Amino acid sequence: MTEATRQAAEGACPGAGPGALRVGVLAYPDCFASEVFGVPDLLTMAGHVAGPDAPGYRVSVVSPRRRVTASGGASLDVRPLREVDVLVVPGFELRPDTDLDARLARLAPEIAAIRAQAAVGTAVVSLCVGAFLLAEAGLLDRRRATTSWLYAGELARRCPNADVRPDHLVVTDAGVTTTAAFSAMYDFALDLIRRHNGARVARTTARLALVDDARISQTPYVDTRLLPQPGREFSQRVMRRLDQNLAERYDLAALADAFRVSTRTLLRRFADETGRSPLAHLQASRVRRARHLLETTDSTVASVATAVGYQDPGTFAALFARHTGHRPSAYRAAFHRSARTSAPDSGV
Repeated sequence: MTEATRQAAEGACPGAGPGALRVGVLAYPDCFASEVFGVPDLLTMAGHVAGPDAPGYRVSVVSPRRRVTASGGASLDVRPLREVDVLVVPGFELRPDTDLDARLARLAPEIAAIRAQAAVGTAVVSLCVGAFLLAEAGLLDRRRATTSWLYAGELARRCPNADVRPDHLVVTDAGVTTTAAFSAMYDFALDLIRRHNGARVARTTARLALVDDARISQTPYVDTRLLPQPGREFSQRVMRRLDQNLAERYDLAALADAFRVSTRTLLRRFADETGRSPLAHLQASRVRRARHLLETTDSTVASVATAVGYQDPGTFAALFARHTGHRPSAYRAAFHRSARTSAPDSGV
């Protein structure tokens, strides 16, 4: 157990005195142990950066149970749930074969505790798929929320009154905060540090921890091949045709003719099966292909734009930025995996 972990379990963080923010991390069976201690560890670092006279953090790992075994068989020291300013709910392993209803049913004590804390005005935060516990507690109804991009669709299905934002890293709405997958716990923690100790402390903490403090979206990390497929034959055939002809000009009439339907019928059937338009699918596929080219080749941005069907690099760059949160050159700088050559980029 690291010193920061021990401090988190025992409720001691540097600078934890008058004005300290009380943070409780809700541990439960098979939760991700790293998510239990990820936020406390970063808060511990922030306390050292801020200094002994700055308002710090009093962190405790809490549970309605007497004993908790987290992921990997890690036994956690927990304290009884008590009044805190912020309650953090970590995520858990969610596999395709997981019976989510049964899993949540077994966490009824934790869900009741979350609901009770929210009722007395505690700020509640979920990490990754911890959002499903918040949804079960009724905290996401009529609120904006996010979770891992892989499970955003399932969260929206289970909580139809929530406004699920699958591209967002951190969403706060009326005292309830949800985050994207795993490492987004650090995006939340840095935002908390920024609001509690100021931008300088947050920035310095991020530098010390080698944590990116400038991320704005989880979209660049999405791999649509891992997403559940619509599973309906018509839209699958349309998507396959579009994906095989990314560089061709989008022509709705020609596309409808290819499938021997009217444009109105094509749009209606495609939307019924996928929830979006063929053009939206094509744009997402073009961006996905462009991301791959920017990551793995040294082609200029203009060449990449042409390869995915855009003759105007400016139009392509605007679309790419809308989908990923980065201009193409900035995306390459962050995610390029091959050795750079001396060939100049277009700079778009």
